[in-house]
Amino acid sequence: MAHSLSAQKRVRQNAKKRLINRSRKSAVKTDIKKLDMAVKDGNVEKAQEQLKAVQIEIDKISSTSTMHKNTAARLKSRLTKSFNALKSKQ
Repeated sequence: MAHSLSAQKRVRQNAKKRLINRSRKSAVKTDIKKLDMAVKDGNVEKAQEQLKAVQIEIDKISSTSTMHKNTAARLKSRLTKSFNALKSKQ
């Protein structure tokens, strides 16, 4: 347990940020799952809309300290690659 006032405050701040970061990551994971389902179903229009939404969400999160910029770029690249594979199939 933290003894000094500043250490106690830091514990409280870390707890708040942890909840915020977890909710942001969870939202991105949910959006990614929706995109994967659209790609798996072969629905190009829905997948394109979902890809755009996921990319915007990932950009927002990577602008904070929740996700590293390279991780965000790697995710967006992989998702775009799967979408382009679906588009080229049809």
